[in-house]
Amino acid sequence: MPAIFVETPDGSLLSVRVTGQPSGPAVLLCDGVGCDGYIWRYLRPALERRCRVVHFHYRGHGQSEEPDDQRTLTIEQSARDAWTVLDHLGLEKATLMGHSMGVQVILQAAHLEPQRTVALVPMCGAFERPLDTFQGNDLGSRLLPFLTGAALRYQAGLRKLWQRWLPTELAYQLSVATEINAKMIRRDDFLPYLNHMARLNPLVFLAFLQSAAHHSARHCLADLTMPALVVAGQRDNFTPGRLQHELAQLLKGAELLEIPGGSHTAPLELPDLIALRLELWSRRHGLDLL
Repeated sequence: MPAIFVETPDGSLLSVRVTGQPSGPAVLLCDGVGCDGYIWRYLRPALERRCRVVHFHYRGHGQSEEPDDQRTLTIEQSARDAWTVLDHLGLEKATLMGHSMGVQVILQAAHLEPQRTVALVPMCGAFERPLDTFQGNDLGSRLLPFLTGAALRYQAGLRKLWQRWLPTELAYQLSVATEINAKMIRRDDFLPYLNHMARLNPLVFLAFLQSAAHHSARHCLADLTMPALVVAGQRDNFTPGRLQHELAQLLKGAELLEIPGGSHTAPLELPDLIALRLELWSRRHGLDLL
């Protein structure tokens, strides 16, 4: 189904895809930074059998417009954009699913509209300051200001290097070495991420990363009492398991699903396991998502 475009109150155009059953329960999918939906390749078809599945691209991602004001490239604005999309579609309530940075987005969105949030499914994402724990240390957080400064200074050269290097075998092998579990993921399932990243303006990526690096949902977690299923990769170096366990503890009534051997891309590695657990969990809560 082709994308539609939804205009936000400040005039930005967001690309939105709506699939599945028009009369089914609404599910909103929220990506990680730099992603355009590749992570939902297997879960989306499973959800579409019963649900109305809504997926939108963040500002500057996929087919969505890059805003003139990069100060709008934030977790908070993305959460507001999520409800703008659902309002445009006439959807009063939805289950919110988020991967990586999308976890921060759905928690912020639920905080904004708790009565409209039916349930939460955070997957492989931190609820606060992810760069403080990336690869088990805060090096990413300390380096980000320098990287952003260099990117602003050398924009043209960075864009060319970014476009040439990301869709390469070297970039894939680096991902295997540092993050994804090559024994559990198909190469063709991960390459769309690198290809999309190559098309993305690196300044857009860094602006979102800056926002994510400083954002925390800790203060609102105790107030989010809707059903929640926290999905964690056992070998997720980006989001350490202890953070996933803590999120499940801080969300009242949440359950934790830990994917054996799963990395940050667990939804692509063992999608059948996640779908089965989602089905059982959603039935217990009367959601009937699968």
